Amino acid sequence: MYRFLSGTWEVLLAHPGGPYFYNKDEGYWTIPKGEIEEGEEPFTTAIREFSEETGISIEILSCNFIDLGEVKQKGGKRIHAWAYQGNWDGILKQKSFFDMEYPPKSGKIQRFPEIDQAKFFSLVEAKRKVNPAQVAFIERLESYVETK
Repeated sequence: MYRFLSGTWEVLLAHPGGPYFYNKDEGYWTIPKGEIEEGEEPFTTAIREFSEETGISIEILSCNFIDLGEVKQKGGKRIHAWAYQGNWDGILKQKSFFDMEYPPKSGKIQRFPEIDQAKFFSLVEAKRKVNPAQVAFIERLESYVETK
């Protein structure tokens, strides 16, 4: 999601939850994303995961989606992204959770949110905050909005 506010283009990024991302900032934020289910199209996954992770409902028929293409992250994971112009009140209304053994080798299973916060950043700031592989998405969006 992106918006134009007070003369600045901004993009919504999410911060991963869980103990390994606690107190980590620049380079750790991400676009809301998730795994493609068997038989599911990437665009459908993007809409579903965005809504599951943020609680923001997207009116698909009333949005103009911009295909931002694909990037390959450091670990080899491929991510395809779309952007749409919208706004948000800043409250995570719904959270997806995951379970993991923590502390490691403790035998104790704990539940953590997939994202612990989300917020808008200027495009310049977003390039510093986002996972380095995803900077390309911000740059592609920036190229698109500069023509507006």
